[in-house]
Amino acid sequence: MNTITAADYTIVFNENAYSALNEVLQKNKYSKLFILVDENTNEYCLPEFLPFLATETAIEIIEIESGEEHKNIQTCTEVWSILTDLGADRKSVLINLGGGVITDLGGFVASTFKRGIDFINIPTTLLGMVDASVGGKNGVDLGALKNQVGTITNPQLVVVDTRFLNTLPQNQMRSGLAEMLKHGLIADANYWNEFSDLAQKDSTQLDQLIHHAIVIKNEIVQQDPTELGIRKALNFGHTLGHAIESYFLENESKVTLLHGEAIAVGMILESYLSLQKKLISEDNYYHIKSTIKSIFGTVEILENDLTPICDLLIHDKKNEYGKVQFVLLDGIGSIKYNQEVAIELIMSAFQEYKS
Repeated sequence: MNTITAADYTIVFNENAYSALNEVLQKNKYSKLFILVDENTNEYCLPEFLPFLATETAIEIIEIESGEEHKNIQTCTEVWSILTDLGADRKSVLINLGGGVITDLGGFVASTFKRGIDFINIPTTLLGMVDASVGGKNGVDLGALKNQVGTITNPQLVVVDTRFLNTLPQNQMRSGLAEMLKHGLIADANYWNEFSDLAQKDSTQLDQLIHHAIVIKNEIVQQDPTELGIRKALNFGHTLGHAIESYFLENESKVTLLHGEAIAVGMILESYLSLQKKLISEDNYYHIKSTIKSIFGTVEILENDLTPICDLLIHDKKNEYGKVQFVLLDGIGSIKYNQEVAIELIMSAFQEYKS
């Protein structure tokens, strides 16, 4: 797969990846090399990764606990302290080896430690490959509120090695598919149509789908690095999806949803809002709903869940002047952003989702 050129870094794949990684390490002459992992990537991915490193620089491993509930300032403080204790300086580099939590948190830790050290993302989940590790967004949650504190700082390099996907459970693979579906819905109708026969795809075709998803995201980000306009397209499904994810995360009576599972619900809901705004046809809407539900099933959302979920919308990062701003579809493969939606319509979207 061809290397993708981003703003001031590159995204490299599989067979080309590690020579590019070692070239970056050699060129920048880092004083120390730190690798951030969780207990899963420490066990399953780090042993596969270390033999590819060709460096004489001292290496230290920092392990944090896995899971969205640990993507917070407390974990950052622990990592900053470990970096300090281990003698990290401005010429150190942090390699983030893991899924979206690792790349989000690791990028934030690196971009703020000593006012910024270099970092390299090596995503090991499908979600990390097609979304979290690309685009320069780094951050952590504030309580249950998603990504409330963060930076936009680019890595030195992103290494996508799809062999790491062999270590994933099925629900983690499915979670990543949500962002790939989103990329088709917002930017490329032909790409969206590729998912109608997903079961027939082999590993080579999956690699190509991953590559194409990253191309779509990278093209959008390059047009609008700081999310003043078209980059908001990448938030389709996330306004309601993040609210649902946050609510399920903080509610002890609920089973925590993976990011992609919540975004899948959000995409159906926001597609329904698009239908009601006469931006997509009924055929488009029901095709979107049936395709997503065929992969993710239906999440049980009770009547008494709706008000607290909607209350969380006020914290969405896209809000302006106290108003909730949605990204809605404008046909398959196109969007309109900064769309206001009445609360009654949002409530009706939940009722339609459950039908």
